[in-house]
Amino acid sequence: MSQQQFFNLHDLSQGIARDLASGVRTRIFPGENVMVSVVRISPNRAGEIHSHPQEQWGVMLEGSGVRIQGGVEHEVKAGDFWQTPGSVPHGFRGGPEGALILDIFSPPRDEYRKAGSGFGAENS
Repeated sequence: MSQQQFFNLHDLSQGIARDLASGVRTRIFPGENVMVSVVRISPNRAGEIHSHPQEQWGVMLEGSGVRIQGGVEHEVKAGDFWQTPGSVPHGFRGGPEGALILDIFSPPRDEYRKAGSGFGAENS
């Protein structure tokens, strides 16, 4: 197996870097059928409400925050995870210690296959 199939959540040199918003950064790891995004949110920072056609799952690895999904706010902490169907408006606001989130998209988002900025969403 190639070493390119093994990664570390805390190695900021790996993946495709993307600045989603002020204080919201991600590193993207695209596969053939799924895409993983490691999102770091600074304390009390938020991304915009957006949507995209891909299904998305999220796992709160560290910290806390508020997941806004379909107009409803859900407080989340480390260990919580959620599913977001395609085209459902959603966003996130980091808690006082910030957040580290693992997002999984299926199918992969084409706009995230290269470095850039913004959510690249259908409804921004």
